[in-house]
Amino acid sequence: MLPRFRLLLSLALFLLLAARAGAESFSGKVVGVTDGDTISVMRDGEAVKVRLSGIDCPEKKQAYGERAKQFASDLAFGKTVSVSYSKKDRYGRILGEVLLPSGKVLNEELVRAGYAWHYTQYSKDRTLAELEEEARKARRGLWQERDPVAPWEFRKAKR
Repeated sequence: MLPRFRLLLSLALFLLLAARAGAESFSGKVVGVTDGDTISVMRDGEAVKVRLSGIDCPEKKQAYGERAKQFASDLAFGKTVSVSYSKKDRYGRILGEVLLPSGKVLNEELVRAGYAWHYTQYSKDRTLAELEEEARKARRGLWQERDPVAPWEFRKAKR
């Protein structure tokens, strides 16, 4: 009974914070994981793309890109999640925060595990900044590498 209560309490808190921030929210089953920071969630009978806000995972062809995708899939695929968002990106994807059934936030878990950077160009989230610093110090995930290349630098070099 206690885990169910925690989940309901987490969901209520998440929805309350989303409402206060002027954000919209919905719940749906995760039916696809494109990469570490992009998933597909069912909404009104349609799969919609959700780009995890505030983070940037390595690209698929980059070191740790496949691991980031697998980590996100292990946590979210096939599960019903809650998505809170206030806008879409230039590709029409929802930019959102994803609450897992465990009460944890997928965006944060990817950074905590060392499979994503805090995307400071678009986010000033202190929690993400602290989680990245913690992962760096503990040398988790991509922070094991001597000089990991940020995904935005990797994409820039490909142009």
